[in-house]
Amino acid sequence: MASMASQICSHIASIFTKPTHPHPPVLDVLVAELSSVATRNGNVFLYGVGREGLMLKALCMRLAHLGFSAHSVFDMTTPPVTANDLLIASAGPGGFSTVDAICSVARSHGARVLLLTAQPESGSCVTHASVVGYVPAQTMADDGGEAVESRPLLPMGSVYEGALFVLFEMVVYKLGEALGQSPEAIRARHTNLE
Repeated sequence: MASMASQICSHIASIFTKPTHPHPPVLDVLVAELSSVATRNGNVFLYGVGREGLMLKALCMRLAHLGFSAHSVFDMTTPPVTANDLLIASAGPGGFSTVDAICSVARSHGARVLLLTAQPESGSCVTHASVVGYVPAQTMADDGGEAVESRPLLPMGSVYEGALFVLFEMVVYKLGEALGQSPEAIRARHTNLE
């Protein structure tokens, strides 16, 4: 088990050594955009499909712990988007019709749109982005599909989704520092209805 876990963690860690030029490091992009929305007291909205969406829900929870007004798109308590706000959306393979639509609506209301993707030069979602966060990881769109001879340890979009989880942990750590949030303050915002 330890060997398999080590291989998975090494594979995900290797994503963060890949060059992203001309795109700035995705960690810097996320921290800058989130720090900016915190300064203007805006809301943060998060959306992604499938397992990407689950990673964004985890980030949404941690942003709330950091004191952000953070909302997963489609939750019943999600407020309307405004020009003060930031939408963080993920489209690993570059485009999904639902992500396109949500990004378009956010932009039409003046919100900034941060698109996370493994395909920063193509895909329909890039056209709606104010800024792109490039995560250079394999997605389901480029995993080889049925032509793969051996069974991969991280199939389909797992590399991208795992990279998002690790990236978001780094973001939360950096934001805690940038916003002067102590571990006690962050912990105090965790739900007690469990």
